Amino acid sequence: MDVKKILADVKAKNPGQDLFLQAVTEVVETIKDYVTENPKYDDHKIVERMVEPDRIYQFKVEWIDDKGQININRGFRVQFNNAIGPYKGGLRFAPNVTLDTLKFLGFEQTFKNSLTTLPMGGGKGGSDFDPKGKSDNEIMRFCQAFMTELWRYIGPDTDVPAGDIGVGGREIGYLYGMYKKLAKENTGVLTGKGAGWGGSILRPEATGFGAVYFVENMLKAHKMDIKGKTVSVSGFGNVAWGAALKATELGAKVVTISGPDGYIYDEEGMNDKKIEYMLDLRASNNNVVAPFAKKFKSAQFIAGKKPWEAKVDIAMTCAIQNELDDKDAKLLAKNGVKLVCEVSNMGCTADAVHELQKAKVIFAPGKAANAGGVGVSGLEMSQNSEHLHWTAAEVDQRLHAMMDSIHDNCIKYGKEKDGYVNYVKGANIAGFIKVADSMIELGVC
Repeated sequence: MDVKKILADVKAKNPGQDLFLQAVTEVVETIKDYVTENPKYDDHKIVERMVEPDRIYQFKVEWIDDKGQININRGFRVQFNNAIGPYKGGLRFAPNVTLDTLKFLGFEQTFKNSLTTLPMGGGKGGSDFDPKGKSDNEIMRFCQAFMTELWRYIGPDTDVPAGDIGVGGREIGYLYGMYKKLAKENTGVLTGKGAGWGGSILRPEATGFGAVYFVENMLKAHKMDIKGKTVSVSGFGNVAWGAALKATELGAKVVTISGPDGYIYDEEGMNDKKIEYMLDLRASNNNVVAPFAKKFKSAQFIAGKKPWEAKVDIAMTCAIQNELDDKDAKLLAKNGVKLVCEVSNMGCTADAVHELQKAKVIFAPGKAANAGGVGVSGLEMSQNSEHLHWTAAEVDQRLHAMMDSIHDNCIKYGKEKDGYVNYVKGANIAGFIKVADSMIELGVC
């Protein structure tokens, strides 16, 4: 496999799309030896085909705000690869959403979905719409306008979107309501639905819960226990909330959350009331964490800083891509961090990953660690297709087993000669194999 040529071609075809190039570079560089050892993938030009999305839809979204003003946003859906099942991936509503963002996420999603072992291809979508400061009615009108454009391209056996940043249960409700009206049917076309109308129990918690189960596996593999460990978490939305909840349940002490305004440090750690208040912060639409320190006396607010300066055993990125850079990585390593887990998609820069691996810090890539979210979405699809509703215990059991399996595959393909487990390499190879073999078996079409 000619890595330099592949990356040069991707760069030339996708000018200015640095996030997409970063995601492709990480995968291609870590699978190159495996592909060289298995020439059938080169013979079928699998890597060259895999880095090109199947199709991309871009559309205009017009909606009216509470003042009666007309607003125009862009909507996207990237259907990246459906070799192993219908396209599956979230919708992101944020002002910094671009085609570059969604192509990188759709590419990552292809490997992540493969790791779950469920029949789901990779896709991603969203809009540059900013939910911050919007009323419920404005968000409803935007979601309805967005779905009016999107609905003809999706379906339960074609493409099944879910939530992501800026798209939670409320937004999924508005989106699904409009889809149901247009399509005139109730189907499992979206996941993250309300439990009363087709949703799966534990879906809001799933990404955070799954990441903590993955961390638990990593610690056990390195003869450590999560109980008693201090944890820094970034973000304060559903992912951070789920991670804080499960880590606390398992006996760890979560000492940070963060937002665009800075971070909270709480030496006493999270408890039920504090974790519940994270949901209030998320629901406020203000996108700040400073009020947390006013609510709880043990908490400090550190303005304009990131939580990675706190001295902890475990650091978990739960906010957005590239939120932890090489300087943060060096500081974490210097402060004795034992494990860093990407819970956000590509939460660490490439240089940060290099620094952590150089320091032999145990590192979990997002496509493995955060696969629990889409995994439970896949379980929701199964429940919808069978018209069943599983209990929380049944879903949690399946989620736990899924994360155990992903961890085992990362060990299988990522263990190096010196005993260090390169989880990035392991996840990429394991995710690649299923998609690549399917593409060969399906032929060139």
